[in-house]
Amino acid sequence: SSDVCSSDLEENGYDVLVVDEAHRLKERAFTEPRGTNQTRANIRASRTAVFFVDDSQQVTWQDAGSTDSIRAIAKDFGADIQEFTLQSQFRCNGSDEYLDWLDNLLQVRENDQRRLTSKDFDFQVFDNPRELHEAIMQKNLENNRSRMVAGYCWEWVSKRDSSIYDIRMPQFKYEARWNLEDYGGTFVVDPESVSEVGCIHTCQGLELDYVGVIVGPDLWFSSGALATNPEARASTDKSLNGYKTALKSQPAEARARADRIIRNTYRTLMTRGMKGCYVYFTDAAIADYFRKHLV
Repeated sequence: SSDVCSSDLEENGYDVLVVDEAHRLKERAFTEPRGTNQTRANIRASRTAVFFVDDSQQVTWQDAGSTDSIRAIAKDFGADIQEFTLQSQFRCNGSDEYLDWLDNLLQVRENDQRRLTSKDFDFQVFDNPRELHEAIMQKNLENNRSRMVAGYCWEWVSKRDSSIYDIRMPQFKYEARWNLEDYGGTFVVDPESVSEVGCIHTCQGLELDYVGVIVGPDLWFSSGALATNPEARASTDKSLNGYKTALKSQPAEARARADRIIRNTYRTLMTRGMKGCYVYFTDAAIADYFRKHLV
């Protein structure tokens, strides 16, 4: 809560604080004029702080709750630190193989999973975004638990004029609007929202049965390797606010950080489905790359 992020909160006022999605903690609390570090505020306010953190789900420039930063701040307080790794998970139908395979292909985390062989999770690559959206709409007829999402690489023009489409690919006769205005938090439950497209800001932390993902031009192949392009993000997306400033003073560090955010964003989008993930890549070379690692 905002109270927990306040520097005026009583020290050790809570016996135990459990912080879910701790990777989204901010360097400066939005509600605190003095900008208290949210990790520091949580540790200070509690006798025991429990952080559930996944570094691969840091998806904006403001996300500061990494395992390294939490560990460093806890040491500053002289805290006893215990670290545990959750050994089982239920995301993506419990398919550890799919998660490892995706992490490896997106180069989020190195491992030995080079091929996706399991039939426990339905992964498909589409050559046409319109056909992808139609497939998701068909899946949604089962129980209203399937939705479209995309990388934020298209300007949110429908905010000013609801008659305009945001995502337009005339070569496929495909056009769609972002869901950002009409449905907001009801995106994954409103039956009409399946016609629109969500983004990382409206689906992180939520789960669907089937997710359709449009991977935009911020992820592409360069010199035979997977690469990222921060400049391909829409100006209406605030995820990389701070990148251009950091680029002037620390270019190498800024590019590496932006690279991680983009890869993490697609990793997060492509793990929203419990039963399956259908994907269209704007870069055909990436589609071939993924297909080569399917059995």
